[in-house]
Amino acid sequence: MARSTQISMQDVAREAGVSPQTVSRVANGSDAVRPETRIRVEAAMEKLGYRPNYAARALKHGEFRNIGVVLFNMTTFGNARILNGITAAARDVDYSVTIQTMRSGAERTLKAAVERMKQQPVDGVIVVLEERITDFAEYKPPRDLPVVLVTEGAADHCPTIDGDQYGCSTAIVDYLMSKGHHTVYHISGPVSSRAAESRAKGWREALEQLGAEVPPITIGDWCADSGYQAGIALAHDPNCTAIYAANDQMAYGAMLGLQAAGKRVPQDVSIVGVDDSLVDMVPRLNLTTMRMKFDEIGAAAFSMVRQQCEGEYVPSGVKTVIPTELVERGSVRDISA
Repeated sequence: MARSTQISMQDVAREAGVSPQTVSRVANGSDAVRPETRIRVEAAMEKLGYRPNYAARALKHGEFRNIGVVLFNMTTFGNARILNGITAAARDVDYSVTIQTMRSGAERTLKAAVERMKQQPVDGVIVVLEERITDFAEYKPPRDLPVVLVTEGAADHCPTIDGDQYGCSTAIVDYLMSKGHHTVYHISGPVSSRAAESRAKGWREALEQLGAEVPPITIGDWCADSGYQAGIALAHDPNCTAIYAANDQMAYGAMLGLQAAGKRVPQDVSIVGVDDSLVDMVPRLNLTTMRMKFDEIGAAAFSMVRQQCEGEYVPSGVKTVIPTELVERGSVRDISA
């Protein structure tokens, strides 16, 4: 079988009846092309199956206008919304996004993830680092490839950004305690999660600062079923009048578990979640929550890596924190009166 011939700009130019320079302008998104000419060139590209040579473009212009994104998975609400924020911000300035997921086993490191992404035509990399990995503290990015981490905690060698994981917990505890509750029970995320660890720390230290009893923590897995089981168990604790669940799925599951065990929300037990992920999914949603602005986090992470790609300085060792927002619905009762 004969090898297929790669279509060149000259081929497209002949088909469209324009110069190769005009084809180049269209391929690179230049505004210096008349709309009718652009349509004719794009039609010729599609007819011939032309694909821009990004490697050659990078050699000429010094950039691919493409950002790599590495995630542990793309199915969680937070990751999906962060990715949406990244891709929307990239689209607005004619950047592309290449996505990879973190490998398991010995290659589950920052170094391995970035090196694998470096094999792609990317100008910089964003790593959404939701789990603990072994080389976080000592990792140094390549000199020729900017790296931004979306994670809890500052990194010495990379710019980092995240929502206010710790602060959202202290705010929730203060809010529930202001409603007259003597303490707040906590359903945390999995022990592998950096965000869950920080939220649990904020909960514990907020209670300690207020001089309140710190109840035993309940470990969940971000899913509604774990919240449901926790709700059933906590329904039998007479001291439990307020629950803070580390995400909305577990909070909603806990509401159902409490109700299945004969407790009313909020008359008997108040509950608050985090992330506001159930809006437009659960009819008549009554859950008070702390909204995480994931799309804003993604857009800001893209801006940080793009700034570095374009030669601007973005400091390492400092974490950019995107504040959260309390959304009051009807799952909290004021018992102070």
